[in-house]
Amino acid sequence: MDITQEMSEGQAHFLKVDKVCFEGKSEYQNMLVFQSSAYDKVFVLDGALQLTEKDECSYQEMMTHLPLCSIPNPKKVLLIGGGDGGILREISRHMSVEQIDICEIDTMLIDLYKEYFPDVAVGYKDTRVKLHVIDGPDHELFESQFFELVSKALRPGGVLCIQAESFWFESLNIEELLTKCHQTFKGSTDYAWTSPYVDFRNPINPIDPENYGISKQPLKYYNSEVHSAAFCLPSFAKKFTDTKADKSSAKGF
Repeated sequence: MDITQEMSEGQAHFLKVDKVCFEGKSEYQNMLVFQSSAYDKVFVLDGALQLTEKDECSYQEMMTHLPLCSIPNPKKVLLIGGGDGGILREISRHMSVEQIDICEIDTMLIDLYKEYFPDVAVGYKDTRVKLHVIDGPDHELFESQFFELVSKALRPGGVLCIQAESFWFESLNIEELLTKCHQTFKGSTDYAWTSPYVDFRNPINPIDPENYGISKQPLKYYNSEVHSAAFCLPSFAKKFTDTKADKSSAKGF
């Protein structure tokens, strides 16, 4: 058995399935967990690859620490989606955070992650976490009120962090996303990390390397140097991001 994840037209990611650990369907979606010799255990949702044990750290750590290390003393975090628990695990490394709310639609998904990916789902063990089983916002970001609602909910200095896909693929129009963020937040925007006037490129709230939070492991991917380097873009990407920045009061992309 093999799994093929289409990346864009004419391109796909191919994984060999060594062993199927679970295959089933919840009220909302189809789920598959399998063992891969190249990526260890893999989670697939409605045919789309969601997480692998081998490289989940890069996604979870960057999604969490780029925003939280860019502002002083973050107190409250709302996570929409992220049912695997990996971002919760990473938030737990921040001792200033007092409240962590997560909204997830599918409890079966959460249970599967706890059973098959315990080192990822360990984030649910943080006593600061409160789970809300509820449907999330409209996935059509540009047509919904999502950004406007977030802008109203954020406190001064707060940050919105979203998964903005890649410059290499056209699954999400990043240029349109930037425009929407500039118009809505009227602050600093850096590769989909948006907030009123935050210098994302120079972390001011470093993580204590001795503090693992709820995790039993140190950071595998993120550090302050990677943080700053993450905003160094290739020339082809800077061409339109610099243009967008010049048209607003926001800084960079």
